[in-house]
Amino acid sequence: MSDRHLSRLLTCVALVLAFGGQAAATDYSLAAGSVRFSAPDTWPQIMEKADGDPQFIAFQVPDPSPTGHLVLARVTVSVHAVSDARAFKTWVDAALAKARGLPQYKSGSAAGSSRFVYTAMENGQRLYYRESYYFKGDQGVQLRCVRPLTSQAGPTWTADFDRGCDAVARSLGG
Repeated sequence: MSDRHLSRLLTCVALVLAFGGQAAATDYSLAAGSVRFSAPDTWPQIMEKADGDPQFIAFQVPDPSPTGHLVLARVTVSVHAVSDARAFKTWVDAALAKARGLPQYKSGSAAGSSRFVYTAMENGQRLYYRESYYFKGDQGVQLRCVRPLTSQAGPTWTADFDRGCDAVARSLGG
């Protein structure tokens, strides 16, 4: 290895260590900027509806394994106008009722009254769903993270997915 290549490699390693192994993030906003969040640069944005009500941005989380060709690992941030806390609760309850209607729905653990975990089937694969809800002024915000329950990409990919979902939740204020 030449000195030039070694120098570049060491620079890259130093940058990774300096940022704690975290991927760079891009900032996004919905609801005329009243809802802001960040998502990893490595997640391609696959859909967006940034006008009217509801609004959302959806990201694909690339799964390089054969599992990734069967189901789409994805993260979606959705925003819905709500008039007050009661309307927010009604909106969350409706979203959870819809989830319970998914094929082979099975409830998982819930963390408080605003974070729900469950599994369901899609394209013959059991998927892990994690939904978090936030009440921000006159907006209800849903963060929905969906991945295979077990990916052939292995536990490192699964942990990276979950860390990315956690990072989006933190950027939303969760």
